[in-house]
Amino acid sequence: MKVDLIIQNGHILTMEGKGVGFIENGAVAIKGNTIQGVGTIDEIKRAYQAERVIDATNKLVMPGLIDAHIHTGIAIFRGVAQDMSNWMQKGLWPFQKHLRAEESVIGSMVNIMEGIKAGTTTFCDYDGRMDLIVENYRKIGARARVAELVNEIPDNVGDLPVGELYPFDSSIGNTKLKRNLDLYENHHESEDGRISVILGPHGPDMMSLELLNEIKAQGDKLNTKLHMHVAQGDREIDQMAKRYGKRSIDFLDEHGFLNERLIAVHLTEATNEETALVAKRGAGMIYCAGSIGIIDGLVPPVYHFIQSGGTAGLGSDQAPGNNCNNMFNEMKFAAILNKVKLADPRVFNATMALRMATIEAAKVMGIDHEVGSLKKGKKADIIIVNLQDPSFFPIYTKPIRNIVPNLVYSARGHEVETSIIDGKVIMENRNILTIDEISTIENAQKVAEEIAVRSEKDILEAKSDILDMVTEGLL
Repeated sequence: MKVDLIIQNGHILTMEGKGVGFIENGAVAIKGNTIQGVGTIDEIKRAYQAERVIDATNKLVMPGLIDAHIHTGIAIFRGVAQDMSNWMQKGLWPFQKHLRAEESVIGSMVNIMEGIKAGTTTFCDYDGRMDLIVENYRKIGARARVAELVNEIPDNVGDLPVGELYPFDSSIGNTKLKRNLDLYENHHESEDGRISVILGPHGPDMMSLELLNEIKAQGDKLNTKLHMHVAQGDREIDQMAKRYGKRSIDFLDEHGFLNERLIAVHLTEATNEETALVAKRGAGMIYCAGSIGIIDGLVPPVYHFIQSGGTAGLGSDQAPGNNCNNMFNEMKFAAILNKVKLADPRVFNATMALRMATIEAAKVMGIDHEVGSLKKGKKADIIIVNLQDPSFFPIYTKPIRNIVPNLVYSARGHEVETSIIDGKVIMENRNILTIDEISTIENAQKVAEEIAVRSEKDILEAKSDILDMVTEGLL
């Protein structure tokens, strides 16, 4: 059979089965945007002939990584809210209140570019004005499963004193829900299915029960997922207790939200009992190790969620909190932080972390029939990793294999040489082929500097920890 591309002579991680599906000296055949065959090099050579062959000697061939929760629209504020309390109100908000929609799009593209260069092929982007940001994915060629952030809170909510009950405005919620539904109508399954759309309720504390129920009804009608922050912090729990006299998870369960449609992000403040209930009801979970570690100094109960029968994926969250939108970072931190939390080096092994950035993330997002593993009939989203980088030295395949531990605990993302998304080579020799990387960064830097000028008064008035550190010469 004639195919477009064969990748051969590499070590393969298919991520099929219960582990990583390792094939030594393997090959992958691709036609159009679909994988036609995966196996040993002899098996593939007997069955297929290719227009182009990529030699993957001394390289690792594996599914592209899935960032299951990312807000690319605020990437332009990377590094402004670390090492501090009240990171949103005092760190992020003084900048964000001055952000214009077109500037958000410009910063988003740099964030997407960063992810691709570190092996991410699918971005589950969850942000405001996704109707504009989605064009970045169309242009750069990445796979995206996007949702509009839907809430009823006014734009000046960050100016409210910490602990004050959020005011709701139904007109704001209606506008944002309409944007999410229009996004679905205009972009779902566009680009030959590379871009898909789900619904994005911001959180149970961010909108009225009436709007939550409307979103649930739309999810049922469209048969789609709800991407939602759940028990994401003590601020949310406080808001829920004041408004409803209930914690988030009990409230959501009472009103029928805990089911297979729900993608529950963070669960930072969930008790073990609440966590087990979410898992029991069939919802998925997204764990953002770096973000929650930096912002809150906490390790959410993801391991308990998995042990309770739940399916969980990994996400990078956002640059202002995490700094690093890189799934290698998330795999490593997820494993290490849970080993420390549970005081057991055997738990949360490298295979679990890698699966949560590939096939398990795909299951949570409802796209495992298309991506997350290398299998005949799935989409050709594949990365090629240089195993001759010092971070992988040495490579052992007998009597033990150390490629996966080195991938999770040592690799940093720069080892990814080639990225193939939907059968197209998007990055080769670490150069993204679909956009001009240098001009993209230069343009975004100019915009960031303009935002800083407009934001200066609010930054100074916020009197944040990071401003104190600058004043004291510590930064």
